[in-house]
Amino acid sequence: MAKSVLSDQMIIEAVVAKYCASLPLYRQQAIIKRDAGVQIALSTLNDGVLRVGELLIPISAAMKREVLAEAYIQADETPIGVQTHDKRGRNHQAYMWQYGSPGKGVVFDFRMGRDGGGPKQFLGDFNGLLQTDGYAGYNHAGGPKMVHACCLAHARRKFVDAVKLNANDQQSARIVALMDELFAIDREAREQNLDHAQRDALRQERAPKLLEQLRTAALALQKTALPKSAAGQAANYTLSFWNKLTVFLKHPELELSTNLAENAMRSIAIGRKNWLHLGSKEAGPKIAAIFSVVESCRRLNIPIRKYLADVLPGLANRSIQSLAELTPSAYAARLAN
Repeated sequence: MAKSVLSDQMIIEAVVAKYCASLPLYRQQAIIKRDAGVQIALSTLNDGVLRVGELLIPISAAMKREVLAEAYIQADETPIGVQTHDKRGRNHQAYMWQYGSPGKGVVFDFRMGRDGGGPKQFLGDFNGLLQTDGYAGYNHAGGPKMVHACCLAHARRKFVDAVKLNANDQQSARIVALMDELFAIDREAREQNLDHAQRDALRQERAPKLLEQLRTAALALQKTALPKSAAGQAANYTLSFWNKLTVFLKHPELELSTNLAENAMRSIAIGRKNWLHLGSKEAGPKIAAIFSVVESCRRLNIPIRKYLADVLPGLANRSIQSLAELTPSAYAARLAN
């Protein structure tokens, strides 16, 4: 890579080790010293990794355009610490927001806060399907025709928690069982390799009756459980988001949960335990671009090292118009041909 004492291969290895295996740079430095007898300054490794992120920002922007062109987006967010050097010595809690469609690429968006301005700015006038958890920060995002769906797995977890706190809570246990039957419909569809239309036919046949029983059970629980109890909160949550939880009956492509979006956050969650935080807020967009490429390559079954080795050389000299050819989705399409 230009203006670096490190080879392209070494920098790519550092990126992959940190953002695929969550191996902090200081550990990589120690491994290189131990195995190769070479002392590399930590700042040199860090500069090389951040340079990769800087180069990938325009590709991430092209990936964003791909995501927004889809009819269906799942979104999620997770906290990430940023070193701000304040007088108290505490890290600032920033957020990585993730947007993507099942089976396709994803884009991470770094924000210093969790307010609704992030998704509102990212989604713009998006008028397709947006599926999230129940966080209110998404409520004012998207265009006037956007359909906002919620995640059934989030509602289910609240009832599971209620059962964990009270093993004798038969009402919550029954609701969990009913939700499991809903998920079983989609599992059967996957096992039979059904397309969305065929899965929808299966849903239309079985889901309405289950949903009627589920709503009746939640209403009954809401009347008997204390509002602030785990069971009461689970019932209130489910009923308050009922329309958004059941909109899958009108949209065959919609998944019952945002588990795919949550899975995309695992590398960040694991990374927080190892490399702890970002060094500055300026690093945030660069790291978001790296995560966008790494996670998209994972989803699309692209060898990340090969992708970076093919794309990074000469990237700084590429025209903006040509970057759409270099996104992981475009790269995967070329590999398929």
